[in-house]
Amino acid sequence: MAKFFMTLKGTTMIQRALAAFAVIALTIATVSAAQQRALPSIPQSLSLDDAVELAVRFNPGYRQFINDRGPARWAVRNAYGDFLPSVSASGGLGYSGSGAQTFAAQQFVQPSGTISSSYSLGLNWQLSGSTLMQPRLRKAQLNAAEAAEAGSRIGLRSLVAQQYLTVRQANEQVALADVQLKRSEEGYRLARARFDVGQGTILDVRQAEVARGQAEVGVLQAKNAVTVEKLRLFQQLGVPAPDDPSVVTLSDSFPIVQPTWELPTLLASAQAENPDLGALRAQESASRAGERAAKSSWFPTLSFSAGWAGYTQQYTNSDFLVTSARTEADANYQACLVQNQINTAVGITPLNCALFQFTTTQEQQIRDRNTSFPFNFTKQPFSARLTLSLPIFVQFSRPTQVSQAGAQTEDARERVRARELQVRTDVSQAYYGLQTAFQTVQIQQNNRAAGQEQLRLATERYRVGSGTFLELTDAQLVAQRAETEYVRAVYDYHRAIAALEAAVGRTLR
Repeated sequence: MAKFFMTLKGTTMIQRALAAFAVIALTIATVSAAQQRALPSIPQSLSLDDAVELAVRFNPGYRQFINDRGPARWAVRNAYGDFLPSVSASGGLGYSGSGAQTFAAQQFVQPSGTISSSYSLGLNWQLSGSTLMQPRLRKAQLNAAEAAEAGSRIGLRSLVAQQYLTVRQANEQVALADVQLKRSEEGYRLARARFDVGQGTILDVRQAEVARGQAEVGVLQAKNAVTVEKLRLFQQLGVPAPDDPSVVTLSDSFPIVQPTWELPTLLASAQAENPDLGALRAQESASRAGERAAKSSWFPTLSFSAGWAGYTQQYTNSDFLVTSARTEADANYQACLVQNQINTAVGITPLNCALFQFTTTQEQQIRDRNTSFPFNFTKQPFSARLTLSLPIFVQFSRPTQVSQAGAQTEDARERVRARELQVRTDVSQAYYGLQTAFQTVQIQQNNRAAGQEQLRLATERYRVGSGTFLELTDAQLVAQRAETEYVRAVYDYHRAIAALEAAVGRTLR
């Protein structure tokens, strides 16, 4: 019965241990899952602002720029922390067994093992030219990281807007494909009706059937293009696409208005607000700070250090200490007795040899002194040191570092100047492109109206027997091409505005 109880008890303990392990594992998994960013569901009606907000929160590329700001902020704190002393503490335990050791032909015997403990507390402080320059350098690097993040945000908005417009254009293409399908079906009905009354040929009917089939294929391809472009939009947002992308509709529409912006104003705004240009200027500032930090290596370095320490050492066997003390006391007692015999012989007052006898009190004192482990420390003397050092010759390493830092500063300045020229070119190009796109919309709108009128006339002519089916087909193709070019012109106009906003560095509407 006892054996069975012990086995049952052991099994219960194992089960409890496994249950505890399972709880710990589940807790770790839950915490890990909580630390991951939860991805939201896509709203069924998605505006451009909503899409940009989702991209800012979840786009992986943009999140990397966000992550870079954390180390840059800590670098600033660390630069100021360098003005404070560093404090270090350490402690240890030791054991040494009994035995004999030989050193320089001498043998040392340790009759008992020893246990020991120690502690040390150190304080170190250093001040140099590099320490003085680090806060300014780290601040400049933080500004550069924040400027890079701002530039990435504007670029991300431009990319999302471009893809948003692409999806809208694909939807317009579906509408055009549906219109073309209806026209093809109308053409087929007309061709069939004329054939039934003997005014048309079977060739017209077959040609109409082919046109209708091609229109059906066009509708399928246009709808598939919408799905593909939506998937790319979701990828741009950094969120998984729903199983059926068609449940998400894009709610924003964009009117066509005549551009009223003036080029000089846009150029001035871009020079002041373009985030990429701001990021390069911040990098130039960081390079200048790095150059000053390199030059500070010529300054002396002031160092201060201080330390506190203590130790304990205790024999694991106190008996040999008591034995040694008793042996020594007995030897002194015997020597005292011999000395008293001599003193008595020559008439000198004898010594009190009882003082040399080993007592239990002395034994207890010896044992009490051997109880210092682990916290009855013997303190070491306090130590402190103040040092001023000035490197005089370091194999031209400092001039090399200063020269490299200066070259990096000049390179950063040239990158800023090159970017200023690039921004001016981009803004001007986008401005003139927008003007051209707006005029193209007006022309394509007239072409679309003319194509629709031509199709109406060709349809009426074919219905009354004055025209041929070939004329009707040509008119349908012309109308379809004109409508397609109009849609393309409209979205080229909107893309031109997005390109101008990206070049300037801010939204314009």
